[in-house]
Amino acid sequence: MNIIEFELRGAFIPLDALLKATGLAPSGGAAKALVAAGGVQVDGQLELRKTAKLRAGQVVQVNQAGGCAIRLLAGSS
Repeated sequence: MNIIEFELRGAFIPLDALLKATGLAPSGGAAKALVAAGGVQVDGQLELRKTAKLRAGQVVQVNQAGGCAIRLLAGSS
């Protein structure tokens, strides 16, 4: 499983924006479709809220093409 470390620029990032920013979804619409299809887990729990606010310390797992995990890190501000 590939692990991506993503540094936040603010207090949170919406789930669909994170998927697009990391390149796991080519567009916002594709990111929303991926979430709606049940292809995303946050901290081990299925997440169906497309714009769920994600914060530092959380781990997002995407169950496509072998799987990928995104670890959210606090920004250096």
